[in-house]
Amino acid sequence: MNLLFGLSPFLAVGVGALLLMLAEAFGKPNVAPGVETTDAGAGRAGELALGAAVILVIGAVLSVAVWVAGPESLPELTQVAPHLVIDKFTLFFSFTLCVGGALAALLAGGYLPEHGIDRSEFFPLLLLSTVGAMALSAAGDLLTLFVALETMSLGVYSLIGLRRGSPRAAEAALKYFLLGSFAAAIMLFGLALLYGATGHTDLAGIGAAVRSIGSPGSTVSAGKILISLVLVLVGLAFKVSAVPFHQWTPDAYEGAPTPAATYMAVAVKSAAFAVLLRVLLVGFGDERLASWGAGWPPALAVLAVLSMTVANLVAGRQESVKRMLAYSSIAHAGYALVGVVAAMRSPEAVSAVAFYLLAYTVSTAGAFGALILCGSRGAEAVSYEDLAGVGKRHPAAALAFSLFLFSLAGLPPTAGFFGKLYVFRTAIDSGLYTLAILGLVNSVIGAYYYLRVMVYLYMREPAPGAPRAVTMRSGFVATALVAAAIFVLLLGMAPGFTLDMASGAALTAR
Repeated sequence: MNLLFGLSPFLAVGVGALLLMLAEAFGKPNVAPGVETTDAGAGRAGELALGAAVILVIGAVLSVAVWVAGPESLPELTQVAPHLVIDKFTLFFSFTLCVGGALAALLAGGYLPEHGIDRSEFFPLLLLSTVGAMALSAAGDLLTLFVALETMSLGVYSLIGLRRGSPRAAEAALKYFLLGSFAAAIMLFGLALLYGATGHTDLAGIGAAVRSIGSPGSTVSAGKILISLVLVLVGLAFKVSAVPFHQWTPDAYEGAPTPAATYMAVAVKSAAFAVLLRVLLVGFGDERLASWGAGWPPALAVLAVLSMTVANLVAGRQESVKRMLAYSSIAHAGYALVGVVAAMRSPEAVSAVAFYLLAYTVSTAGAFGALILCGSRGAEAVSYEDLAGVGKRHPAAALAFSLFLFSLAGLPPTAGFFGKLYVFRTAIDSGLYTLAILGLVNSVIGAYYYLRVMVYLYMREPAPGAPRAVTMRSGFVATALVAAAIFVLLLGMAPGFTLDMASGAALTAR
């Protein structure tokens, strides 16, 4: 029972995904009388979205329950180690992934029927991808890591191409699939080389083998370890969409249905950062590899600076709000990488990254949800011009959008403020002053394109004769926005419990 309880977040989402798939396959279509359809899930996006959201909320609650009970008090969990490492680090990210997935499911419950793509397979795919993402955050073995990564990715490839009649969606799905497969192949080669060099597939064993380099009798090749480290970093940098491995991101976000883009932005990125931290600190945590002089920190620092700077400069030149949010997600990957670099000296940096990703998850899901609410079928809000005057026509949608943009910009009293404060503080405490200053400067630059949205919401009116976005009405989207807003405000004004959870999620080399 202890083992089942420890694994309950994974079991709840996994079994729930299978049950939802059966409910989708064997249910009755909800279509108008006389309309013929072969899709059993036609017209049932609402009930399937509700089912998916409930399953993911259960997964989030169980993650908190196991965290409170303490996975260290469940010795039976060693039976699934090292393939799955169930610790507080894993449970915090499982909570974050379930929250992000639930918000994306609710957004899809309103978006898909509104835009005529009521494809019910969206929800089982989302749940199965979330199972892969949760397993990825718990992966303590190279085999589990790769299988979980592909489980998560294959579902996302399908979600991007859900709008079958759209050439842009097909292009986005194909581009992400091809580039993702290429990046996965590079990482797989690195994992194979790592196994060949150390004789281990578990990260703890790999870490011990790496620490033995230079000691009498060690046969581990330092050259092979360095090459495998580079290859693995390339594969994971693609998943977090760090510059220069970000080229797929704007096109994939723009071509995908907005709920799918939301899920990519929050779940895929959070899971990728979770496994990145575990691989670096457990597998490559040797003090020589985690040093500023000859290890992975300087490489990640370069990626962080490039991601923040390039993304912020390009985001300010976008006319599509979805593309702006795509580049915004790249910039936020750069901010999170600052915390990953600081983890070389401070275990608290891991907690900072975990809290930051939770704050980013609810803020980004809310921003995409507000964008969904600002448009409807045939009058979707895509560009800045489409948002002109929404503040007067739909004050609630504009207010929600403004709140989430404030959080993404890192302004108090929102979750984003505490997230950035926590990350930059750990960077300063670790002596990374230049990196922290560059992060702060980029945060100021990034505020420009967030404030630009609000200028159009409240201070512009549509040009005469120009197409005008028409706000939609959806209980699912409204529920997602209210839930995201509550998270953003609670994490910003009363972050105590979540900060305690994040502090307990610290991960050190072992």
